Amino acid sequence: MDRAALFDVDGTLTDTNHLHVTCWWEALRQAGHRVPMHAVHRAIGLPGEDLIAHLLGEDRDKGADESLSAAHDTLYATYFDRFLAFDAAADLLRALAGAGWKVVLVTSAQDRELRALRAAIGADDALTDTASSDDVERGKPAPDPVLHALELAHVPPERAVFVGDSVWDMKAATRAGVTAVGLLCGGIPRADLEEAGAVAVHSDPADLLAGLDHGPFSRVPAA
Repeated sequence: MDRAALFDVDGTLTDTNHLHVTCWWEALRQAGHRVPMHAVHRAIGLPGEDLIAHLLGEDRDKGADESLSAAHDTLYATYFDRFLAFDAAADLLRALAGAGWKVVLVTSAQDRELRALRAAIGADDALTDTASSDDVERGKPAPDPVLHALELAHVPPERAVFVGDSVWDMKAATRAGVTAVGLLCGGIPRADLEEAGAVAVHSDPADLLAGLDHGPFSRVPAA
């Protein structure tokens, strides 16, 4: 039976979380909202509408959500040609694919942004598929994006491992019945990731790659 290695992208494989923070902060500032960057950082990983609700509350003027998201997207697009992957991100994906894992990206990025992220990683040859939160009714921390990725890979939850950098990633994976592994390179503390369901936490893709033979990936036997 196949195995699936599911990966968040921003903050997990690519060093882009703080770019998102800056762009959301500026979009909010332009709209007259004073939101501390640390609060924005904690919300990264949520879908845009949920991120805005998390930061501004349910009693906000929801009619402004679309313009806020558009402002973020416009600002963020200026960085597309400067995206950088974390060290060993491509090596990690290729190592898993070479060992027979189906490698699926789980991201809300679409079109040009997704192409830029994949180009930065440089491991398209290792990918089986990409699952977008736009293809499901609810984004992380709901399990829907992870369950969608499992459907694309045709793999049951118990034969999958999800790697992410945010609390929302860990909660989504856990709710989907998938083993969750956290990475610290997105800037979220170890204790927060573990509290949200991470069974193992590594510094970054290079650290995870070095420990593949001893962690959660090693506990899912080959068919």
